[in-house]
Amino acid sequence: MLGSDQHNIMDFNVKKLASDAGVFFTRAVQFTEEKFGQAEKTELDAHLENLISRGDGTKNWTEKILRQTEVLLQPNPSARIEEFIYDKLDKKLPSKTTNAELLGQYMLDAAAEFGPETPYGSTLITVGEYQKRLGGAERELLHTSATTFLTPLRNFLEGDWRTISKERRLLENRRLDLDICKARVKKAKQAEAKASLLSEEVDKAEHELRVAQTEFDRQAEVTRLLLEGISSTHLNHLRCLQDFAEAQATYYAQCHHYMQDLQRELSRCANSVGGPHSSAAICPNPVSSAFLSGPSAPGTVVSSSSSSNQKPRTPTIEQMQLPVTGARKAKVLYDYDAHDASELSLLADELITVYTVPGMDPDWLIGERGNDKGKVPVTYLELLS
Repeated sequence: MLGSDQHNIMDFNVKKLASDAGVFFTRAVQFTEEKFGQAEKTELDAHLENLISRGDGTKNWTEKILRQTEVLLQPNPSARIEEFIYDKLDKKLPSKTTNAELLGQYMLDAAAEFGPETPYGSTLITVGEYQKRLGGAERELLHTSATTFLTPLRNFLEGDWRTISKERRLLENRRLDLDICKARVKKAKQAEAKASLLSEEVDKAEHELRVAQTEFDRQAEVTRLLLEGISSTHLNHLRCLQDFAEAQATYYAQCHHYMQDLQRELSRCANSVGGPHSSAAICPNPVSSAFLSGPSAPGTVVSSSSSSNQKPRTPTIEQMQLPVTGARKAKVLYDYDAHDASELSLLADELITVYTVPGMDPDWLIGERGNDKGKVPVTYLELLS
């Protein structure tokens, strides 16, 4: 009895396989004849055609935007492949140190070896800490972008679009079946006219045509409803795009803020004036080689060993008689408070005249505003032609 049931099941599977192969072959013949213009093809209505075209465009551009955003956020191809594998395995990618964080840590380690009290070591510590802050901001950008932008785009391609594609393939099969039935009815009527075919054969062909038409119409409606959902997809992607742009704006604002703070720290460090154990000993004045080397300028007071507790007076610009080169206008980008009499305080957006002198540190210029004159940091200026 069991052997008989297995035989019947096997026989059914063979018949079904033969039937499916026959349907596939018939559809292939219909498709080929349509391509060569030897068979009629049922055209979809204009609205559905427009929806299909819009859907294809959405899919293609979503893929391109997704891939390029991944490249923007992670330029390393190997790292992207690793992320892809973890995503397919449905496993969480281990947290990784960003390049900026790694650079910052290297700087801190180097400072520990060179000595944190040395000028180079102390500066390495300062810059390294800010590099780690930049890396933290980058990590937050990557996380936010993946959650609010990349994941929704990827979900559309791997979810909604796959469903749409499946229904579109089914619609194409229903259309081919419909056109096959139309061709059969046409041939049956031609044979009937020649009295070589019974009327019941024509009736059978027409019945199959009605069934095929019903199935085609039903599938066209299902496909239309899914494609009309692309409008909702656009609205969702619009919100995701706004979130991505906001994440980028936050990231770049943080980077700008950190770099401004770093510039101010380095500027304060470079211009500190104090005793032998002050920060001036750790971070040397970058303009000392331009103004304090060689013979003392007239009027400069030099501290002796007996007056080590007194601060040396920094020479003023008027006391320095050095040749001027390359005078030009400059726009002040940020407010700057002078640290001593040799410097010129600045206000954001004002215009001043700047120039350099031979041997002057490239990070500094001489600035003039009316009768006021003093050193100004280049990083606070936008030089005008």
